[in-house]
Amino acid sequence: MAAAFALTAPILAACGSEGPGGGGGDTLEVWTYQDGSSTIQEEFIEQFNETSDIDINLTQVPGENYQDRMRTAMGSSNAPDIFFNWGGGSISDFVAEDMLVDLTDTLAEDEEFQGAFLPTILDAGTVDGRYYGIPMRGVQTVTLFYNQRIFDEAGVQPPETLDDLFSLVETFRDQDITPAALAGADAWTELMWIEYLLDRQGGHEIFERIRNGDSAAWGEPAALEAIETAVELVDAGAFGNDFRSVSYTTDGASTFFAQGEAAMHLMGNWEFSNQLTNQPEFAENELAWATFPVIEGGAGDPSAVVGNPTNYWSVNSQVEGERLDAAIEFLKVHATEEYAQALIDNGDIPATTNAESLIASSPVPEYAQFQWDMISEASSFTLSWDQALPATQAAPLIDNIEQLFSGQLSPQDFIEAAQAL
Repeated sequence: MAAAFALTAPILAACGSEGPGGGGGDTLEVWTYQDGSSTIQEEFIEQFNETSDIDINLTQVPGENYQDRMRTAMGSSNAPDIFFNWGGGSISDFVAEDMLVDLTDTLAEDEEFQGAFLPTILDAGTVDGRYYGIPMRGVQTVTLFYNQRIFDEAGVQPPETLDDLFSLVETFRDQDITPAALAGADAWTELMWIEYLLDRQGGHEIFERIRNGDSAAWGEPAALEAIETAVELVDAGAFGNDFRSVSYTTDGASTFFAQGEAAMHLMGNWEFSNQLTNQPEFAENELAWATFPVIEGGAGDPSAVVGNPTNYWSVNSQVEGERLDAAIEFLKVHATEEYAQALIDNGDIPATTNAESLIASSPVPEYAQFQWDMISEASSFTLSWDQALPATQAAPLIDNIEQLFSGQLSPQDFIEAAQAL
């Protein structure tokens, strides 16, 4: 995600110190992932507190290890009342333990509330067909960003095919420019490459089978070919020699990219907001974007997208009575045009049905339109694997990807390890 900042231990320790609603009957403890977009949550919580009898205390947790801290807290007396998550597999364990409020009836009883969100995005947060999350940030496609100045100076265009990509790797290596920034210290950034490679090679159906428990899908030839291609990119120098020491959560890869040290960066579309906040001159003058290249002969649809449909707020099932009423009212804030406009102003694409009508007011309308076109024209939208799969599978899968990119696992070893999960 975007740049993380220090959060002291005392703040974390104090959070929900008396269990859910630790601040007492007149407060709600809310946790969010801290990055360039969390200022929006700050602003709207301040507005909410001005009119609500139940105040919200916001805790911003640094991106690194957010999910581990959140999962640990949910099993303790320090659990938040409302918390940021990715829906799907990221909360399925909590649902199984009846730890979350089922919002299905709340949405059904308020057509305006439910109708404010894009159905595909709202549905992406479901578990077993029930709603446990409300969209609270922009739609997050994984996008191939590139430095327009570097491409112009080299006289090249963004890659349309995998062959084009390998040709660009050679071109930029010859110019002593890292072809693509990669934050290998955060292995989920490596996952993005594999997600697209498998999607383009074999189609989104292969991962859908995996997600639904069919481990035999890893045995499809397209899966091995995608993993082999990832290793070929590493061996060709696509990510330079030191990518394993570069972090994303401390803004290392983004800064490296913005300073012109790398020509491309495959990242979630929050990268635009991150650059707009931290490197505005680069974002305004040199940052460009494209879709991931196709694989000629592959079975995948070139319009298919991977990423996170959005992030969600979920409510702890121990929140009841007036505090639950206040929590629902807080969730409804995220269906308003005012909130959608704030996301647009931050360079995000809201998960609301009115997003297209607001695009013209974006800081960079052409980028917003590009993202909207990706979303609205996508033949499929595959949720990031580490969020789609249960934690018991996602964590070792990420470990295996890290070993694959570092050369500790061969493609065949990776496939066998994935099947074993």
